[in-house]
Amino acid sequence: MSQGNTYVIGDIQGCYEGLRRALDKVKFDEENDTLLAVGDLVARGEDSLSTLRFLKSLGSQFSSVLGNHDLHLLAVVNGIRKAKKSDKLEPLLNASDLTELIDWLRQFPLAMKLDEQSVMVHAGLYPKWSIDECVSLSDEVSNILKSDNYAAFLSEMYGNKPNNWSDKLKGDERLRFIVNACTRMRFVHTDGTLDFDNKSHPSAVSHSTSCTLKPWFEVENKKLGDDQRVVFGHWAALSGQTNSHQFIGLDTGYVWGQSMTLLNLNFASLVSVSA
Repeated sequence: MSQGNTYVIGDIQGCYEGLRRALDKVKFDEENDTLLAVGDLVARGEDSLSTLRFLKSLGSQFSSVLGNHDLHLLAVVNGIRKAKKSDKLEPLLNASDLTELIDWLRQFPLAMKLDEQSVMVHAGLYPKWSIDECVSLSDEVSNILKSDNYAAFLSEMYGNKPNNWSDKLKGDERLRFIVNACTRMRFVHTDGTLDFDNKSHPSAVSHSTSCTLKPWFEVENKKLGDDQRVVFGHWAALSGQTNSHQFIGLDTGYVWGQSMTLLNLNFASLVSVSA
């Protein structure tokens, strides 16, 4: 790690111009500062190609966790899924350096520790897991994504089941749950069952739907200490609001016309630029 500032940026989603403006606002020093990202580096924004090229050019000054859009890109490149026109990925998919960019991208984990008391994961910390468990389970997926035959796993990655965790899960079912918990989770039932039907703000989810359905960060996690923090993205509808100092949401919806947010880890301060 360098001696400069360390910043964590919310979902970029190919919004290259917004990324550069956010970094300019904090006077990001490419030689001494470090940039971390909560995932979803690509898709929907105007220039996913320039985004990946720039982040890759930062070398060891950049790291990220993978989001659902990043994993989907890996599946598209391997012919497992088709690109959506709305994702605006054509220039990236036709780029001469696509292979190098993809091989670089798939080295990143699903979860990483920021320090001994903090974890960064795209969707959040599944309520049945401790920070250490989350990182360890992330490594199970990462080891496959880094391997030469990672495409075989991507073809089995999609699906909503199993939707509750058990240590006894094995094989593709185990890996699929880890991916879903780390990259797709928003609402969770109090028994730990993932819900994939609701993406809106918590206030918009009718309590008549289920009195057990809550945002993942409001479901009791007996393995998370009061002094531990979770930095996440993914849920733009929250606009970063969790009503808790423990859970720091950084997806503030730039790709939807809202803002892009940077967290300065050195000073625990937030800086945003509007779309």
